Amino acid sequence: MTDPIADMLTRIRNASAVKKADLVLPMSKIKYNVAKILETEGWIRKTEVIKGGDKGSKNSNFDQLRIVLRYKKNGKPYISNLKKISKPGLKVYVKKDKIPKVLNGFGLAIVSTSSGIMTGGQAKKFKVGGELICKIY
Repeated sequence: MTDPIADMLTRIRNASAVKKADLVLPMSKIKYNVAKILETEGWIRKTEVIKGGDKGSKNSNFDQLRIVLRYKKNGKPYISNLKKISKPGLKVYVKKDKIPKVLNGFGLAIVSTSSGIMTGGQAKKFKVGGELICKIY
């Protein structure tokens, strides 16, 4: 797999489409940080790490990431669209002034900066630019 973040976003998109309550995927720090941002911003319900060797994990040798999805009262998912911007063949970098506003502030841009992974709003606040990872709305 060449792009683990794109794989994570696709798994979230697919699980939301079939109305699954949660999904489990291989753990990495960058996936965990992206999922934590989605949790703090209210797009997903919960993020947790399943340690390797626990009874709840499918593959007991490696840590896994469990994401509990969030749905509206009518059953529709909170996340209607996930779009990966930066790809392995084409990295998209933005300056602090050019960080996009997604859906007039109703969406979320995730940026990988020198200070860590953060939302576009946080990056503007700290006046740092970086690699534009994805847009969510």
